Amino acid sequence: MNSKHWTFFSNHAHVLICLVKDPEVKLRDVAQDVGITERAVQRIVAELEEAEVIKRHKVGRRNHYEIHLEQRLRHPLESHNTLESIINVIVD
Repeated sequence: MNSKHWTFFSNHAHVLICLVKDPEVKLRDVAQDVGITERAVQRIVAELEEAEVIKRHKVGRRNHYEIHLEQRLRHPLESHNTLESIINVIVD
């Protein structure tokens, strides 16, 4: 594996960042921004919803994503942090 191809954040984090920046973003646009397929984004959104990190609301024909920033990170090394503490560092 070429060391120039990895990133510090997972695709789950990248999708979440996109949803935080624009809670009404189209998943097609998230896929393009993250560089993965729309189907992969749909799977990640479903997993984030199942983990109660986000909640999807239908607004007309669009989805609105509510982010639960009070959720703690899942890995034991990071579980003392909330999503909000991490997102605030990344998102302007």
